[in-house]
Amino acid sequence: MSLGWSATAERAKIDDVSDNFFMQKSIATYRLISSKIKGVDATVLEVGTGTGYSIDILSPHIKKLITVDQYESDTLNTKRETIKNFEFIKMSVPPLVGLADESFDFIVCNHLIEHIDNDSAMIKEMHRVLKKKGILFIVTPNKLMSVTRNIWHVREYTVTEFEKLLTPFFCRLEKLGIFGNDKITEYYEVNKAHVKKITRFDIFNLQYRLPRWLLKIPYDVMNKFSKLTLMKTNSSVVSNIVPTDYYFDQANDRAYDLFYIATKS
Repeated sequence: MSLGWSATAERAKIDDVSDNFFMQKSIATYRLISSKIKGVDATVLEVGTGTGYSIDILSPHIKKLITVDQYESDTLNTKRETIKNFEFIKMSVPPLVGLADESFDFIVCNHLIEHIDNDSAMIKEMHRVLKKKGILFIVTPNKLMSVTRNIWHVREYTVTEFEKLLTPFFCRLEKLGIFGNDKITEYYEVNKAHVKKITRFDIFNLQYRLPRWLLKIPYDVMNKFSKLTLMKTNSSVVSNIVPTDYYFDQANDRAYDLFYIATKS
């Protein structure tokens, strides 16, 4: 996983209204996960700390939360001081260096696997450190709902492709998708139309033909510009989204994200 994307628009910020669509979706996801991991003796690992907004949601009512990331957010020092059952480990993954076999009851991996070059090795490592009957909560974008190529993603997955990645390692999969109400649909369609206005100039379809490394800087500039412009022209569509506008159901091609719950035998 490359360190380069740590300071880009790819890292959503909880205080940036232009990131609200993703942020509220992510908060809804963490709330659902938190409702399933409660337990005074539970040990939880999050692979991919991001900017750290998940820590306040995941840490209550469990014994220990360890998060790992290649990038250390500025907010983590405050979290260390105020949340006593939280520990951050800086590392590039995979592998999960220094984490023992079968040492976690639950693992959370939210919007990370699409950034990993060797995705199968990452799944294998998370399986390794899970206890028997432990559970992995793993979330990734649904490729069929992406409005454009995301240069920071090594790959994205369909429902079938995501299942194919996980089934060699896990005995049971609950295949959920993240969906939204009319407010979410409105934002998605407005954003899709807005992005289409920009990508119409790509007459040679270079976003899919050129190598990722060459497109990272222009993509990030256009991504930030697009979100800010959308915020200015459709502020209520962006800012009015809240976590309860999202819901979880059986995964299909119309899900915004794929949210699989994988149980280790």
